[in-house]
Amino acid sequence: MRIAGAALNQIPFDWTHNLRTIQTAIEQAKTANVELLCLPEMCLTGYGCEDLFLSDWLPEAALQHLQSIRPWTQGICVVVGLPVRLQGRTYNTAAVLRDGEILGFAGKQFLANDGVHYEPRFFHPWPAGETTTVQWEGQEWPLGDLTFEHQGVRFGFEICEDAWRPDDVRPACRLQGKVDLIVNPSASHFAMSKTDLRYQLVLQASRKFNCTYLYANLLGNEAGRMIYDGEILVARNGHLLHRNQLLSFQEVDLEFVDVDFATELPPAEQIQALPVPDEFLELNQALSLALFDYLRKARSKGFVLSLSGGADSSMCAVAVAEMVRLGTAELGTAEFMRRAGCFTAADIAEISSAKQAEATGRELVPADGSPASAPAGNLPTASTEPVSENQRELNRRLTGRLLTCAYQGTVNSSDDTFNSAQELAEDVGAVFYHWEIDDEVSGYVGKIEHALGRKLTWQTDDLALQNIQARVRAPAIWMVANIQNCLLMTTSNRSEASVGYCTMDGDTAGSISPIAGVDKFFVKQWLRWAETELNYPGLRRVNGLQPTAELRPLADNQTDERDLMPYQLLNRIERLAFYDRLAPAQVLATLIHEDSAADPEQLKTYVKRFFSLWSRNQWKRERYAPAFHLDDYNVDPRSWLRFPILSGGYTQELAAL
Repeated sequence: MRIAGAALNQIPFDWTHNLRTIQTAIEQAKTANVELLCLPEMCLTGYGCEDLFLSDWLPEAALQHLQSIRPWTQGICVVVGLPVRLQGRTYNTAAVLRDGEILGFAGKQFLANDGVHYEPRFFHPWPAGETTTVQWEGQEWPLGDLTFEHQGVRFGFEICEDAWRPDDVRPACRLQGKVDLIVNPSASHFAMSKTDLRYQLVLQASRKFNCTYLYANLLGNEAGRMIYDGEILVARNGHLLHRNQLLSFQEVDLEFVDVDFATELPPAEQIQALPVPDEFLELNQALSLALFDYLRKARSKGFVLSLSGGADSSMCAVAVAEMVRLGTAELGTAEFMRRAGCFTAADIAEISSAKQAEATGRELVPADGSPASAPAGNLPTASTEPVSENQRELNRRLTGRLLTCAYQGTVNSSDDTFNSAQELAEDVGAVFYHWEIDDEVSGYVGKIEHALGRKLTWQTDDLALQNIQARVRAPAIWMVANIQNCLLMTTSNRSEASVGYCTMDGDTAGSISPIAGVDKFFVKQWLRWAETELNYPGLRRVNGLQPTAELRPLADNQTDERDLMPYQLLNRIERLAFYDRLAPAQVLATLIHEDSAADPEQLKTYVKRFFSLWSRNQWKRERYAPAFHLDDYNVDPRSWLRFPILSGGYTQELAAL
C-alpha cells in the first residue's frame, strides 16, 4: 500500500485556509496514487485554538466543515484531526474518511500537560477500550478506542502524546498483534534537537510493537508562539522507510512510501542513529519560518528594529535576512513574495523578473519502501548553501522592503556600536536610519529635576538615568512601525528576561520578541557561526564587542556581565533552578561540585543575585511581547514557566546560604 503523511501549515479557525490546504494535500495524494493519507492533529481547526475548544460552537463548526471534506475522499482513505464535543466535554479526535464516507473517530487517550502544553484545560482524555457515537443531522458514527481496515490493512491510532507515554500503557501496547499499521497525527512543537527524540520514539515503537508506524506533524508557526517542524516519519519493525526535510516554507508537504504489508520484514537488530543535530542550523531554519508565518498571518508589511549594534538586535536583523534567503531558496522569489502578502503584483513582477534563474520548490519523489540506507537530513539543503551574486542582490532588495532599522544614539553610545549597526544593515540590505535622542532625554530629566527641586546624578539616580534613555527610544521607533504598518521587533533574550535586565516600555517595547526563547551565551555563539557559515561579514564588528547596554557614561566601561554575572553561569543557574527545579542551596551545591576551582563565595553571591532578580522581575516577564518557543524550555509565563508575581522571593532560602 502506498501510505503518506502530509505536514500542513494551518491557522486557528481559519476555515477557508485550513480547508484549502487539506484539499491540496488530498489532491496531491491522489495524483501520487496514495491509498492512505494521514493529516496532522487538529488540522481542521488548528491546534492552537486555546479556550475556544471549550465552546460549543467551534467543535460544531468543525463537524460541519468535515462534511465538505467527504467528497474529496473518493478513492482514498484520509485521516483528519478535529475536536468533537459530547455532553460538555471536548475530545481530541482523528476522523477516518473514505470514498465520501466517515468511518469513525479515534479519540486521544493521553493529554499533554507539561512544558508548553495545557491540554487537560481544553480536552478530556478518551478512556481505553470504550466507544460511543457521534450524531449529526440524522447521521451517526462511532467514536472512541477504534481500529479500522483499508484494503486488507488493519490500522489503529496513537495521537501525539499517546506515543510519549510508557510502553506498557500507551495505546500501541494494546494494538500489538491486532493491527499492521499505527497512524500518529501529531501537533508536536519544535525544540532544538527534539527531532532526534521523535525519530527514536517512532522507530523504537515500530520494532517493539512489530508494525509499520506512520507519523505526521503540523508545520510552521500556527498561532504565534509554537513552531511545528512538519516532521513525517515512516518506520517498519525498527527500519526507517522515509523521513522528510523539516521546517519547510511550503504550506503542504506531502511525503509517501510504498509498504509491502504482505511480506515480512525482520526486525532491525539496532536502531540506526541520526547525525547529531546542528542546533545553530535548526535554530536558523525555525526562526526564519516562524518570522515568515508571523509576518503573513499578522497581515503586516514587514519588520522595524531598533538596531543598537549589539548582539541581540543583530541576531534579529540577520533572522529577517535569513527568512528571505531560505524562503526564496525553497519557494522561488515570486512565490515567496506572493505568500508574504505584503507585495503588490507590480512589485512581484518587477523584482522577480530581475532573477535569471528562478529557484523552485522541492518535487515529490516516491520512495520504494525499502529500509533507508541512511537517515535523511533534518533540514532543507538550502540552509547553508551559497547563493549566486544575482540572487544575493535580489535577497538584499527584498530584505530592504521587509526590514527597517534605526540606530538611536546618545552621548553614552560609542562609535563601535554605531559602526557595527551600520555595517550589518548594509550587509543584509535593510533600510538604515540614525538619530540622536539626547534632547528628548534632557527634556525629561529637566522636567523631573524641576519638579523635585534637585539635580539628578549618577550617584543617586543611576537606574532612573539609565532607564529614561531606553524609554525615550520607544516612541520614535514605534512611530516608524505604525507609519509603515510593520511589526516592531523587541530584542530581549532569555537571560535578560530571567533577571529583568531590561527597561520596561523601553527596549522591551514591541509586537514580537523573536529571540526571547534562547539565552545570551547561545546568541553570541550563533552570531559567530552566522558570520562565517552563513556569510554575513557585517557581523564582524558585533562579534568583537562585549555585550553592553551603553546607558552609563562611556568612562564607566559598562558591560552586561559586570552588571550581572558571566552569561554562561547565569544560564546554568537558570536551568538548574527552573528546568531541574532545584532550591537555591541545591543550585549552589551543584555549581560547587561542577567547578571545584571556582570561588564558593563568589558563586554564592551569583546565586543570591540570580534568585533575587528573578523573583522581583516576574511582572516584566508577564509583559514581554510574544516570543517563539525554540529551546527545550523558556521562561515565558504564558507558555512554559509560571511563577507568582508576588512571593517571598526566596528570602529564607537565600538567607540560609
